[in-house]
Amino acid sequence: MEKLAAVFRGVLEESSHFGHLVIADTHGKVVSSLGDANHITYIRSAAKPLQVVPLLLDGLDQEFSFTNQELAVMCGSHGGEEIHQKAVGSILTKIGLDPSYLLCGIHRPFSSTENKRLRDRNEKPSTLHNNCSGKHAAMLALCIKHNYDLSSYLELTHPVQQTMLATVALFAQLNQSSIVTGVDGCGVPVFGLSLSRMAMSYARLTNTTSLAPEYASACDKVVQAMSQHPEMVSATDGLDCRVISAVPGPIVAKVGAEAVYCIGLPGTGLGIALKIIDGNQRALPPVVISLLSQLRLLNQAAKGDLAEFHHPPIKNNRGEIIGHLEATFKLPTF
Repeated sequence: MEKLAAVFRGVLEESSHFGHLVIADTHGKVVSSLGDANHITYIRSAAKPLQVVPLLLDGLDQEFSFTNQELAVMCGSHGGEEIHQKAVGSILTKIGLDPSYLLCGIHRPFSSTENKRLRDRNEKPSTLHNNCSGKHAAMLALCIKHNYDLSSYLELTHPVQQTMLATVALFAQLNQSSIVTGVDGCGVPVFGLSLSRMAMSYARLTNTTSLAPEYASACDKVVQAMSQHPEMVSATDGLDCRVISAVPGPIVAKVGAEAVYCIGLPGTGLGIALKIIDGNQRALPPVVISLLSQLRLLNQAAKGDLAEFHHPPIKNNRGEIIGHLEATFKLPTF
């Protein structure tokens, strides 16, 4: 375990965030790491881009005329903004359902703007505000296609969730029985595997030469949708959206709850996975931006666009900046 980020209040380092970071190729070879590359944790929402692949293998993007915006929101943990609600609503309309079929639950939207709008209008959030509603709409599309039961699609034994498990296993090149399962915040199964296998999965998702043609085509559609519409992948001011928008060239970047982060780098044969051990999401922005900078993936314009994430300020209750976060690691050369 390595110290990846620190919190400074004035000149004093007040607290630290430790974790693991792995860069692996499409064959699972670890080319660089900090901490334990074999650390096992849940991939959480970083699995979402992988979980859209079965829908594309079935040709549902064409059958239901899903747009790239709609595919991107299926891959994302969106902010619950109007564009996200409309996209999820459109997916449901196209498959003949309404939001009542979503079993993801309700939480306050990730978007501060949408939260303020709801408060100003004295409105309550709906399932469409749930950051996972795009993924759930995609799962319901699979149910409609195959005439699966709509009321039990959350269960691990349901055909859709068995397909999700098989897909994660395929990208990670693992036996399904070796993948630990739990329950995610939105109710669906979540998958536990090593960080090196997560990095390998993202390498394979974004570098498809080792995949069968139908899988390569599906993966290319995922990369294209997320690259073209980063505003659908997270809140529009969120880390995923800003990283995908700022980095020159294609990149797939996806956060997972409890401070998991995965990155796929098309054209390099590499994928990245990291985990902040204490699960504190605040450590992710400086770690991710420092990592991209050390990999020389950021030009000056991108560094400027992402500066607020590189050294996030800490403010007191008066709105005064009294400290900051910063990454503390140096990536081993490879």
